[in-house]
Amino acid sequence: MKTTAKTDDLMLIPNKNTFTLPVRVYYQDTDAGGVVYHSTYLDFMERARYEWLRELGFDIHSLIQTHKVIFMIRSLNIEYYKPALLDDLLQVAVQPEKLGRSRITLTQHVLRSGATLASATVHAVCVSADRLKLVSVPPALRHKLGKLS
Repeated sequence: MKTTAKTDDLMLIPNKNTFTLPVRVYYQDTDAGGVVYHSTYLDFMERARYEWLRELGFDIHSLIQTHKVIFMIRSLNIEYYKPALLDDLLQVAVQPEKLGRSRITLTQHVLRSGATLASATVHAVCVSADRLKLVSVPPALRHKLGKLS
C-alpha cells in the first residue's frame, strides 16, 4: 500500500539560518475567487530572498556597488500543496542549504499558520554586475553564511 504525506504534515523545520518574512495577501495577488495566482508565490519568494540578503547586510545596492555582483536564478522547482487566500497572513521562509563557488541552493516555504502551502528549491548563481558572467560569491557573504556544505 502506497502512503503519501498529508499537506498538514508538510511543516517547515526551522534552523538557525532560517529567515522568515510576513506577507499579507492582497486583492492584486488573487483571481476573482480570492485564490492566490500560482506565479505570485514566486513573487513572495523573491521578496523574501531580497529581504534575507538585506538582513545579512547585503542589500541590492551594496551587492552591485561594493561587491560588483548580482544573483540570478539558475533553476527553481516549486510544489503547491494548498491555496493561499485573499487577506491571509503568510510567512515566507528562506533556508540556505548549500554554498558552492558561485551558487547558493535555498529551500523556500510559503506557510499559513505553520502549514506549508508551497515549497521550492532555488538555485541562485552569483554573476558579475557588468558582464553577467559567473563569479565567486563575495567572501564577506560567504563568511556570513557560515559553513554550508
